[in-house]
Amino acid sequence: MLSNLRNIIKDASKNNYIVPGFNIFGYEDAISVVKAAEEMNAPVLLMTNNFAVNFMPVEYWAKLLGEIAKDAKVPVSIHLDHGKNYEVIARAIKSGYSSVMYDGSQLPIEDNIKNTKEIVKIAHALDVSVEAEIGSVAYSDVSLEEYKPLFTKPEEAEKFYKETNTDWLAVAVGTVHKMQIQNADIKFDLIGKIQNKANVPLVVHGSTGISDENLEQLRNYGVGKINIGTALRMEFGNTLRKEMESNPEEFDRMYFNEKAMFKVKEKAKEKFRLLGF
Repeated sequence: MLSNLRNIIKDASKNNYIVPGFNIFGYEDAISVVKAAEEMNAPVLLMTNNFAVNFMPVEYWAKLLGEIAKDAKVPVSIHLDHGKNYEVIARAIKSGYSSVMYDGSQLPIEDNIKNTKEIVKIAHALDVSVEAEIGSVAYSDVSLEEYKPLFTKPEEAEKFYKETNTDWLAVAVGTVHKMQIQNADIKFDLIGKIQNKANVPLVVHGSTGISDENLEQLRNYGVGKINIGTALRMEFGNTLRKEMESNPEEFDRMYFNEKAMFKVKEKAKEKFRLLGF
């Protein structure tokens, strides 16, 4: 069922479980994630980031993912990840997304607050949840070096939440986007300080780089949502490559996708278990 997950993520942040948001790049991984969520009886977010919406219009994603969400046996949000401008966010909301992220993390805090308040006003009027970011989570991809790492300051997190009334607050606490190895240095003391200052569900991005032990530990720190993308992309891509190399005479991509979809579902289920489901 299509849901904005506002109340579920709030509950998760207070009751030692975390709702995962998985970056989606097509029908194959979207349906695999939803099947995993159904088998685990868990809510989930199907997220489209900048790369996805630059590849295919946000309106097309809304139709595809919206139908998958409506048919799901568990609550599913269609989420715009890292929306940077009003136009794309407005198009996502208009086309049926149930939650959106405004990413003003590279702006001065006052500009970030001002822009986020405008998005919150529009989104909440249409019962769409809003995520925003304070601090900055960098990327391991050198082509995205403009995203400078900047740890979230607890006092700024408090100010930001009080002035914007955002539903979820993404924070920078030691992760890096697109990490392939689980060796992120999570600053649990910093998360605790942020949690004490800002009474809002926290979001951690770049979670493929977090160890299994630390993922479980985060359940005790007011984190309500966690973003996972690279782990599924690696599972899909590596499996697809092996299948193609093993079957050089085969050319039907549906044949190749079958095992890759199964591997994505199993990897998603693994993450659900670590997050408390």
